[in-house]
Amino acid sequence: MKKASLKPSLKLASKSSRSAAGSVRPAAAKSHARSNASGSTAAAATKPDLAAARRTVLDLLAIPGGSGNEKAVADQIVKRLREAGCPADAISFDSAHTKTPIRGNVGNLIVKLPGTVPGPRRLFMAHMDTVPVCIGTKPVVAGRFVKSGNPATGLGADDRAGCAVVLSTALEILRRKLPHPPLTFFFAIQEEIGLYGARFAKASDLGKPKLAFNFDGGAVEKITVGATGGYRMDIAIEGIPSHAGVAPEKGVSAIAIASLAIASLVEDGWHGLVMKDGKRGTSNVGVIQSGCATNVVAESAMLRAEARSHDPAFRGRIVKAIEKAFADAVKKVRSADGKTGGVTFDGHLDYEAFRLADDEPCVVAAQEAVRGIGLTPRLDISNGGLDANWMAANGIPTVTLGCGQMEIHTTKEQLDLDAFEAACTAALRLATE
Repeated sequence: MKKASLKPSLKLASKSSRSAAGSVRPAAAKSHARSNASGSTAAAATKPDLAAARRTVLDLLAIPGGSGNEKAVADQIVKRLREAGCPADAISFDSAHTKTPIRGNVGNLIVKLPGTVPGPRRLFMAHMDTVPVCIGTKPVVAGRFVKSGNPATGLGADDRAGCAVVLSTALEILRRKLPHPPLTFFFAIQEEIGLYGARFAKASDLGKPKLAFNFDGGAVEKITVGATGGYRMDIAIEGIPSHAGVAPEKGVSAIAIASLAIASLVEDGWHGLVMKDGKRGTSNVGVIQSGCATNVVAESAMLRAEARSHDPAFRGRIVKAIEKAFADAVKKVRSADGKTGGVTFDGHLDYEAFRLADDEPCVVAAQEAVRGIGLTPRLDISNGGLDANWMAANGIPTVTLGCGQMEIHTTKEQLDLDAFEAACTAALRLATE
């Protein structure tokens, strides 16, 4: 994988903020349609059936499929591929779901087509799972947007819209027998809970592609070429229980230890946005579980925290600061006879940071495809994790393009159909030109 330092001109954005990125407006879509109508035969051949693509995304959005429960989604994708003439031996599943913390009901879906023209193998991918708030969605079209007709749920366009882009691209090529280089279509599992599908994917199973394109969030012209690395940790605090009314001095409160540690992190600038010595990162204590009654000094507490940074060394400094804050807090909370509690840490790297060089072939190709549909590409880096993090770590440099998702992981989630259709058009160009 090629790497380069972060450039100041690149916009930093979290996964949640990328869902609110600008969308392709109807004027741009109409302009693109006119240019295709008057363009060459080759350009016309790469214009997809957008009505069919819309039907595909609505079908996929309607299928429940949280992390670990993607089988129904995969079955529908396979059904559509087979109906379009995809050979059965081109379709396979790996065993990634047997290695994940949640024992899933299906592995990654991999579709490999031999090329009809020479060229390096290209991979197109999206993840099949959605977050829990999207289960029970009833997609409805409202003008040029798709929303959930169930007000209690999100839409699940993250990332069923990406799946629809990838599937529609495959269906266009199969049905119309379009010339193409060797292609791999990859539908990953369990992205939302730790990027596990991409983490356990093998380059050899995917055909060792040389260019890879991930579709997952925002506008298609936003080309994400890098993302932060994330470290997660479980923090177990052991206190000493006692009666909070009769003899509180005999106890050591695990809640008090946790409170002092978190307060110290906030006061010293190690919680939230962390900026030290010209370095930048983030940290968060996001989960606390402790206590059983107000009349008992809490004997234990379990916390979950994370640290992120594009700089692995600085991320390590954040982790050490978190560990030090809790270790120091343990020493400050004592019982009347001088006893203290204890703390243990169990941490692991969720995903490592990556940054693709501007001349990486997939970056160059993505920019050309975006320009080819009449839009201006912009390079971006993310402060959230992407499947592309693990794809890069597994030896497959992968660029991420959006496909119209907005306000993801909320009940206000929408899919911008103009942006979705632009992504379908760009993907087909990437697969055939």
